[in-house]
Amino acid sequence: MKIAQVRLALLAMLLPLFLYSHDPIIKNELLKPEVVTKITQISKELLDKCSINSYVIATNDPFPRGYKMTDYLGKFGDSLSEPYIVFVFAPHDKRVGIVTSSKELKNLYDASSVKDAAIGVVASHDSNSLEDKYNIAVLQGFSELADQVAASKGVVMTNTVPNDTKQVVHVLQYIIYIGSLLVFWIFIGKPIYMRIKNGTKR
Repeated sequence: MKIAQVRLALLAMLLPLFLYSHDPIIKNELLKPEVVTKITQISKELLDKCSINSYVIATNDPFPRGYKMTDYLGKFGDSLSEPYIVFVFAPHDKRVGIVTSSKELKNLYDASSVKDAAIGVVASHDSNSLEDKYNIAVLQGFSELADQVAASKGVVMTNTVPNDTKQVVHVLQYIIYIGSLLVFWIFIGKPIYMRIKNGTKR
């Protein structure tokens, strides 16, 4: 019975990912499932509205001085569909980058402001843990990138988050809260409800 409950709990947490067949996460060594889900929603919306594939790499891999992100991206060529934009977050060497499949795509966003949206989170002095800062930074930077690309195409995004650390934190807290409620219902709420219901029938 416990094994079945664990499976149901995992399914409840991963269900949002199953709803979106598009997978924008090329490599993930930093992101929480809730952030992956939100990034997937944003990426799918950008693909649907602008016909542009967007991807995220969140890695602990080192980037030595002079090492180009385009060379690093060559490792994942089979995972990319053109046209594409890839947001790379590598805090090991404090690197944030954006790689595109064409020069034309570079004109759809301002690289400096997108990077600043992510770097500003990590550099901020607040109570968030470094892990949380990394998650917020990737979500905020990727969201800013998607917003700018969509705006360049005359499109308004609905799944992106505001370029504001506090508001992004609230979004993440809300997503985690919903997931916690589902787990609570599966493990505690439903068993209690079933016992009461069966007791009433007797």
